Amino acid sequence: MSLGERFRAAREQRGLTLSDVAEHVRIRSVYLAAIEEENWKAIGAPVYIRGFLRTYARYLSLDPEEAVSEFNAAQGSAPEPAGASSAIQAGGRPQGGSLAPLIWVAGIIAVALIGFVIYLAVTPPHPTRQLAATAGAQPTAPSLTNPGATTMPMSPSPLGSASASPSPLPQTRTLAIHLTSPSWLRVTVDGNVSIEGTFPAGTTKSFHGKTALIRVGNAGGVEITVDGKSIGKLGGAGDVVEKSFTL
Repeated sequence: MSLGERFRAAREQRGLTLSDVAEHVRIRSVYLAAIEEENWKAIGAPVYIRGFLRTYARYLSLDPEEAVSEFNAAQGSAPEPAGASSAIQAGGRPQGGSLAPLIWVAGIIAVALIGFVIYLAVTPPHPTRQLAATAGAQPTAPSLTNPGATTMPMSPSPLGSASASPSPLPQTRTLAIHLTSPSWLRVTVDGNVSIEGTFPAGTTKSFHGKTALIRVGNAGGVEITVDGKSIGKLGGAGDVVEKSFTL
């Protein structure tokens, strides 16, 4: 019995439909059907195929690592699928159609991401932090002394010293993401998508705002830190996880 047939048999033995499974494991039924039919091109890159295999196998009480090993062995003895390097659309859906334009687009995005990482590395500290550090240091006006003049006492200001004190700056909170292994990633901050795409291991991103919604395709390779406090990884290797944070 092939790998896909074992998945289908285990699901039907439990009396479940593809829609039932999709609702629980949060993987679209079209991808579950592709696993049962071993239509790997319909899913896309091998990293997502392995993640979906592990999640689906755990739900059906199958051995996830055995399923991944069998998939790896089959790919090692067959040509690389033409759609294996397809980019991922919003929600983790592989793109269809001609691959030539997608390869160019993926290359442009990769160059832009590298430039963004370099920009973050060389950009000076956030202006808000610089202002907060220097808010207490007010310039002192030079003393003008005329030896021949009589010094008159100055009337105190009605507002007192409070008028010279700077207004406190609002404090900001930071959410940081660090990838220990490759993963698809989408981050939405205050309702706006900040980043989306597939990123390599070692990638580090920081975000500022009131709320953040994070969705990842390989939860075991994504670590979250909020204001320097580690939240840890969002899940297991290959798991598709979505989680919101209040900053």
